[in-house]
Amino acid sequence: MADRMTRRWLVVLAGTWSAFAVIAAVVAANAWAPFAFEQAAIDWSAAHRPPLARAVAMAVTSLGTGVVPYLLALAAGVVTARNPRNPRNPRTGGSPRSRWTVARALLLPVLWLALGQLLRQGLMHAFGRPRPPETDWAFTASGFAFPSGHAFTSALSAGLLALAVARARPSATRTAAAGAVLFAGVIGLSRIYLGVHWPLDVLAGWLLAVGWLAGGAALSSFLPEQKERSDSTRAP
Repeated sequence: MADRMTRRWLVVLAGTWSAFAVIAAVVAANAWAPFAFEQAAIDWSAAHRPPLARAVAMAVTSLGTGVVPYLLALAAGVVTARNPRNPRNPRTGGSPRSRWTVARALLLPVLWLALGQLLRQGLMHAFGRPRPPETDWAFTASGFAFPSGHAFTSALSAGLLALAVARARPSATRTAAAGAVLFAGVIGLSRIYLGVHWPLDVLAGWLLAVGWLAGGAALSSFLPEQKERSDSTRAP
């Protein structure tokens, strides 16, 4: 089972990052300039920003950076550490876990999020795509545009929590996945609406995040407690 799931995650990784690479190549071939549909999206957004909608969008977009994504990653660690399906959980009759095992379960999602941020920052500076013109911005932004940091961070942090919930309670998988998609979706779209990212920046951020999440899920299958849980499911 573990090997099959690992292969599935690797397929997701390969698919999403291949799509990311294609988008990057297409935008690079266009000299990192916006396509017509991207400019149209920014123009429409700039022309449809009543005060209330702008305020809501700014509140939503604030959830995609700063402390909130790391709190979601930490919550994923808490869910993993308390996972009643883990055979090493003493609450279910397993052997007591060491402090190191618990600490690792708590902190690995946070570490994976931080490492993903380094990857995204490196790619963003390597590509150097300019943001939309400042005259279209609803508030101040900094750095380059591709891929969107808010789209990447929100998708990865929400995905980490959804994955932890799905592993702890398989019956909640669809609900957790839907919540993650909604969270990342509205934050990513808010970046376009506020005029600080082109649409392909956001799409690239989502794809990069899903691939990074899939890579972490594949690697986690090699952790001792994950292997033990897999072995326990195959035991007669």
